[in-house]
Amino acid sequence: MIIYDITRDLSADAILYPGDIRPRFREIDNGQYRVTEMTIGTHSGTHIDAPSHYIEGGLTVDRIALGVLAGSARVIDCSDAETLIGPENLADRLAGARTLLLKTWFSGREEFDPGYPALSPEAADLVVEAGITCIGTDAPSIEAFCGDGSVHRRLLGAGTVVLELLDLAAVPEGEYHMVALPMRLAGADGSPVRAILCNGKE
Repeated sequence: MIIYDITRDLSADAILYPGDIRPRFREIDNGQYRVTEMTIGTHSGTHIDAPSHYIEGGLTVDRIALGVLAGSARVIDCSDAETLIGPENLADRLAGARTLLLKTWFSGREEFDPGYPALSPEAADLVVEAGITCIGTDAPSIEAFCGDGSVHRRLLGAGTVVLELLDLAAVPEGEYHMVALPMRLAGADGSPVRAILCNGKE
């Protein structure tokens, strides 16, 4: 079985979406053992957007069914999309998918780029209509940097949870089993996740 870790390192140097909290870590050594004080945001590093991130009264991260975040997943290569992933990039590629992960040219990048590839509103409609329950991207956000929140609201309002800032650089297009579990943060709008894929082949 091949296992792909599709989680980016969470460190002080992690890619930071403008306006987000810069992760900080301070080791405390009391002479017998060490602990680390952490300052992170709910959307630091590879993370999940719960519906409550944009939808008032929406599910918080601790209320998302774990079955949504563990199960079959389809990786599709959208590297040819420069800044916008439209319906033409998804056409005939969604049938039978429950979780959809978008691999773009941003995988492997180490610095924020406001021109990252994002889902268009029309593509978001297509995703919802296809019954996708979880969509992920290797970009800093599923929505364009200049977006007005409509893509997030369309997806999250339909109950489609969102994973952002994955690392799919080493993952070929195909069918996988995914586990992407958040911390159980009571009432939170998101959480860092540890996300892996496996292909089920010995």
